[in-house]
Amino acid sequence: MKAVLIENKELVMREIPNPVICEGEVLIRVEAAALNRADLLQREGNYPPPPGAPDWPGLEVAGTVKESKSEKWKIGDRVCALLPGGGYAEFAAAPGDMCMPVPAGLTMAQASALPEAFATAYLNLFLEGGAKAGDTLLMHAGASGLASVVIPMAKAFGLRVITTVLNAEIAKKISHLKADVVVDTSTENIADVLKREAETGHPVDIAIDCLGNQMLGDCLPYVARNCRWIIIATLAGDTSVINMKTMYMKGIRLIGSTLRSKTHEKKAEILALLVSTVWGKIETGELVPTVYAELPLECAKEAQDILYRGENVGKVVLTV
Repeated sequence: MKAVLIENKELVMREIPNPVICEGEVLIRVEAAALNRADLLQREGNYPPPPGAPDWPGLEVAGTVKESKSEKWKIGDRVCALLPGGGYAEFAAAPGDMCMPVPAGLTMAQASALPEAFATAYLNLFLEGGAKAGDTLLMHAGASGLASVVIPMAKAFGLRVITTVLNAEIAKKISHLKADVVVDTSTENIADVLKREAETGHPVDIAIDCLGNQMLGDCLPYVARNCRWIIIATLAGDTSVINMKTMYMKGIRLIGSTLRSKTHEKKAEILALLVSTVWGKIETGELVPTVYAELPLECAKEAQDILYRGENVGKVVLTV
């Protein structure tokens, strides 16, 4: 099969053997593979795949089952799958419990954008964040692939959403996500906005933070009591000065969270919850994955360059 490998931090197409599946696994003929920022980190040597996983990148795919040693799936089933790696290829092996049915009405490109992003969104909104209708969510980086899932998912479950963008042009591009408050950080300070929101009765109950830096510490005085501030990355900086008295007086919880570090069993639980609680909203059109661009597998470098430049609103997908 053809696969996109990482060699000296460059992406190169190579012919390699097809994966050999084990008991409980399926072999998927990949039709689409969605990109994630973790793929960039892996390419740079900062996010190695777990032991036993393929060396080539790709955390989520959609396609058709070609071989099955899983009681759950049969040859010809349309599935999307969460992988430890190996999605940038014509075929991918996946445990049966890491696969989900492709929701009715979705293209394979749309379905490939579900497993990693939707599982991460569900994990942080509901399992880490305890989200419920009426809560206020702060989701940073509103133009990111994850935000394109988190924002509409939160809205579908009755949350109020505040998000941040770098400029007014990006704010227009994400208008379809229907966030309640879009903060242009080139003209407004997010801490000032959160202070104003708190004064008008909408303090932040949950924050999903991929930025970090001093902004985190600046914002904490204005969040709700018992706020869950969930740190999933630190793209803007690894350190922040925090007033710890604010934390204990308000019962704030700082939570570090990554999907990749979760056990196989926990990931399987999350995927099962997605199918039972979220798939219906996708099939009715209440939740629609946002695909920014589709490029052929041979153009993996060009696809990753879109993420490096930060120009995508939603997912970039490789088609096979």
